[in-house]
Amino acid sequence: MRIAAVIPVRNEQASLPLVLDALPRDLLDEVVVVDNGSTDGTATVARSRGATVLEERRGGYGAACLRGIEYLKARRPDLVVFLDGDFSDHPEEMPLLLDPIRRGESDLVIGSRLLGRREPGSLLPQALAGNWLATRLMRLFYGGRFTDLGPFRAIRFEALLGLGMRDRGFGWTAEMQVKALKRGLRTREVPVSYRRRVGTSKITGTLTGTLRAGAKIFWTIFRNLLWKGERRS
Repeated sequence: MRIAAVIPVRNEQASLPLVLDALPRDLLDEVVVVDNGSTDGTATVARSRGATVLEERRGGYGAACLRGIEYLKARRPDLVVFLDGDFSDHPEEMPLLLDPIRRGESDLVIGSRLLGRREPGSLLPQALAGNWLATRLMRLFYGGRFTDLGPFRAIRFEALLGLGMRDRGFGWTAEMQVKALKRGLRTREVPVSYRRRVGTSKITGTLTGTLRAGAKIFWTIFRNLLWKGERRS
């Protein structure tokens, strides 16, 4: 199977080399780093380690991920893995996410930080509370049994296109999980390890960021009750 990794980044010059060096490159056909308005040397670091670097001027985590998807449409990989560029995920655990899809058992696999081993302090209390509430709402409205909205995830590319992803901000991960449930994709969680990120979180690192992210995630969960499952290729 042809596998691509998409890594959205903004000002991750210190952490991105660690992420790229830890990737299981023998499994990947291409590593795509989407620079979402960095003002440091993030893009230079990515290029020096052989990654394809894209630029997304519109701010937002989801906007960067959408840019990566648009680029991959011409390449049509079989699978896409998303992970963060702050070195909080463990890239070497990527086979845990890929194997259920490669065996034909799943379409979407979420790396659950709640089921795995977490370094103390890696998930702040507000993140834990938000995850708990968001996943309970997904269970209530959509029947899903997720424990986490973790960014480390793998999905069949054609299935991803069928979701018609739109969110350009903090609701990206929740949107993917909700739409996957509504479309009847085979979803699964696997335990993954998690550590304190390099640098300060742009979301849960501030009160304003936490509130904005939480509001967008919950709005995404409720809004998609009306989504009909249209395909956008």
